Amino acid sequence: MRNTPGIARAIDSLGKYGAKIYLGFALEQIRKLKEREAPLETAVSDLIELYDELIESAEKKAAWDPVPTCTHVHFVVGCSFAGLMKAALKQLHWSGTHKVITLSENYAIGPVRDLDSYEGRKARRDWFQDHITEFFEVCDDPEEDYDHLLERVNKIPEQAKVIVWASRNACEQTGMLYAIRLLSGRSNSLAVYDACRICEELVNRPDVTYSFRYSGEIPSDSLQAALVRTKDNSYLSDADKRRLEREWQTISKQSGTFRIWRDAAVAEVPDDYYDRYLLEMLDKLRSASDPRYLKAARLIGEAMGCCEQYIGDAYFEYRLRQLIYDGILEIKGVPSSMRRYSVRRKNFSPN
Repeated sequence: MRNTPGIARAIDSLGKYGAKIYLGFALEQIRKLKEREAPLETAVSDLIELYDELIESAEKKAAWDPVPTCTHVHFVVGCSFAGLMKAALKQLHWSGTHKVITLSENYAIGPVRDLDSYEGRKARRDWFQDHITEFFEVCDDPEEDYDHLLERVNKIPEQAKVIVWASRNACEQTGMLYAIRLLSGRSNSLAVYDACRICEELVNRPDVTYSFRYSGEIPSDSLQAALVRTKDNSYLSDADKRRLEREWQTISKQSGTFRIWRDAAVAEVPDDYYDRYLLEMLDKLRSASDPRYLKAARLIGEAMGCCEQYIGDAYFEYRLRQLIYDGILEIKGVPSSMRRYSVRRKNFSPN
């Protein structure tokens, strides 16, 4: 059976996990048709809706892949920033010549040792499976994702300027170094921009000061102004590229699983680095005489909002569960997601 290009693209975009979900849904509708469990019109309508959704989703993804005529390719870290970047490029009417490659993972957490090898990527995948509750909901097959990433890198035309966006946090900085590694050996002109710094320079005034921790926090209009700055023809020298590649080699030899941004560099720290901070935040939100449990989602939200670093909720939720396992906190509810359980200090006794 020969598929049309649109169908083939839709199938390729699903991955094994996604394909199983959609195949299961399609088979269920066919079963209803066969057994006349649902009206013909309803089952057919659901199948057509599924088809339209898959084709449209695949076309949207493919629209941002590098093409032979593109002039710029933007590497961004994180899906939130990727969405903002695509919207800003559309608003500037640049989407035809500017394409986006997204590194969707949070590189502040999890091992990054030997990510060039299958064993290194498997170790990272295994760590996320063991510690991050929403991993299976957002990740299909990591090896398929990696192959797709390499495919998009290989599509970058020689004349395109490559821009890697990385602001002052471990997630984006580590992702930037990984992008530099993926681009190693290519002849493209290469630049690195800090979207947060550019936008702060654009919007800050003597009476008003903004500070962004992560590029995904930037307002759309400010990001458009930052994109205009990429026309300044600044490029990394060969020496700069070699320096950044050496930085990646240093990080990729470390065996730790948590990184922060400290003294203008990515620093590896112990997993429990913020455990005391979490406990202090819990005590602040629940006084010593308050017997009630506190919603995990609220505690994590407050911890993220007050933290000087951009880390992400997955890390704080992982550490909260570890404090429960260690007997420091007790739980009420089911820890399948942070919205479904509450915590308090163990052996609580009101004064």
